[in-house]
Amino acid sequence: MRILHTMLRVGNLDRSIQFYTQVLGMRELRRKDYPEGKFTLAFVGYQDESEGTVLELTHNWDTDHYDLGTGFGHIAIEVDDAYAACAKVKQLGGQVTREAGPMKHGTTVIAFITDPDGYQIEFIQKRTA
Repeated sequence: MRILHTMLRVGNLDRSIQFYTQVLGMRELRRKDYPEGKFTLAFVGYQDESEGTVLELTHNWDTDHYDLGTGFGHIAIEVDDAYAACAKVKQLGGQVTREAGPMKHGTTVIAFITDPDGYQIEFIQKRTA
């Protein structure tokens, strides 16, 4: 068994795909419209679905935003350098909500950003050997 994907409902599919591909460097893997259901599914990730976990972005055509709720936490992405990753996000117009630095009560370097719909994304810096 393995995790296939995490699904996020998004209000503007093109804006979200631009964020995940341009700001976070993922690739759009596939996209399919479901006219009878009035929704589109798009899958983005760093590797093919057969090789790793991806994000499913679900856009319901009649909904332009969602309340995030309190149950969802965040998506975690490993980065080589959390400080540089935050700088790149800012350069590309993204929002950093917690600057890179050691986590509270620990030494792991982390940072948080938000995607265009307000979902939290945590950068976790790779540990050096």
